[in-house]
Amino acid sequence: MHLAAPSGMPQLDELSAQLDRLAAFEAGPYPVVSLYLNLQPNARGRSSFEPFLRKELGGRLDTYAETPERLSLQHDARRIEEYLDTVERSANGMAVFACDQANLWEAFQLAAPIETNRLCISEQPHLYPLARLLDEYRRYLVLLADTNQARIFVFAVNAAERKEHIERMKTKRHKSGGMSQARYRRHLAHYHQQHAAEIAEMITRTVRGEKIDQVIISGEHMMVTLLREQLPKDVAERIVDVLKLNVHTPESAIVDATIAAMRVQDAQTDRERVDALVGEYRANGLACVGLEATARALAAGQVDELVIAASPDGIAGAKLRTAGAEDNRTAAEQAADGLITSARNTSAAIRFIEDPSIAATIRGVGAFLRFKS
Repeated sequence: MHLAAPSGMPQLDELSAQLDRLAAFEAGPYPVVSLYLNLQPNARGRSSFEPFLRKELGGRLDTYAETPERLSLQHDARRIEEYLDTVERSANGMAVFACDQANLWEAFQLAAPIETNRLCISEQPHLYPLARLLDEYRRYLVLLADTNQARIFVFAVNAAERKEHIERMKTKRHKSGGMSQARYRRHLAHYHQQHAAEIAEMITRTVRGEKIDQVIISGEHMMVTLLREQLPKDVAERIVDVLKLNVHTPESAIVDATIAAMRVQDAQTDRERVDALVGEYRANGLACVGLEATARALAAGQVDELVIAASPDGIAGAKLRTAGAEDNRTAAEQAADGLITSARNTSAAIRFIEDPSIAATIRGVGAFLRFKS
C-alpha cells in the first residue's frame, strides 16, 4: 500500500479556504483584479491566453489616468506576468485575484480546466466561476479491483489527491481432484472474501474520515458483489455508479471516465434537489425561491444551502448595481457574486444546477433555509 505524494497544485480544501478568504475580503477604493485563464493548448498546440491577457490587461490600464488606482493595477499586472513564468506545464487552468494597495494576492494553478478566459476589474473579487468549479469538481472516491489487487483514488478538482494500492499474493492452483480440489475452492473463496474485506475497510475509513459522498467502483463481477456485501450500509449507499474499467487502466482514462459518470449522476440529482426545493417552497416550508427572497435570507443568515444556476444569465431579475466604470461584470454576474459571497460568509452550502431548464423553475436561484424569520 502507498500514499500518493501531493502535487504542486492546491487541493480542494486549500482552494475552499482561499475562496473563504476572498469572500471575506472587504472592498476598498482600489480596483480588484479577478483573472481566469484557460491554459489548455488549442488545436495547433499553442496557448490562447497570452494574446487575450496582453489585449485585455493593457486595454484596461489605458482607461486609468495617472492615479494611485492605475499604479496599483500596474503592480498587479507585473506580478501576474511574473507568476505566469512559474506555472506548471500540467496545469489546465489558472486564477488570480489581486489588489496591490489592499495587499490582496491569491493565485493558483489548476488541474481542472477554466472554460473561458476572463478578466474582471471591479470593487470586489469575481468569485462565481471559482465557486462553480469547486462544485463541479468536488471530491469523490474511485475503486478499481480484481481478485488479487485494488487501486483506490480520491479525486478532487480534476486530479488525484491520494492513491492507494492493495496487492495480495496470488493463490496457486492444485491439480489434484477430490477433497483437495474442494478444499482449494473453499480456500480461494476465503481468500477473495478477505481481499474484499480489506478493500472495504480501507474505503470505509477514507469515505467516513474525509466525508466523501460519492463513490465509483469498477471490477470483476464477483469482486463487486463481495464488496457490496462487505461495505457498511452508509458507505454502500454512496456508490453512484459501477463502471467497466480494468484495474490497470491509466489514471488519465480513469479521470475522464469517472468525471463523465459524475456528470450524469449530477444531472439526475440536480432535478431531484430542485424538485425538493420547489416542494418545500410550495408547502410554505423552509425554502425560498427567486433572487430577492434568497438575497434577503442570506443577509439574515437563514440559508442552509444555496441552489443556483450554473450560468449567471439564468438568474432572473438581476439589476446593475452602481459601480465604477471599469467594472465589466454583467448585472447577473454582480448579483451572482453577491450571493456566493454571502453564502460563503455564512457557511451555507452551494449547489449549482447545470441544466438551464431545471434552474428556470426557481428563476435561477433559491435556498433551503435553517429557520424562518
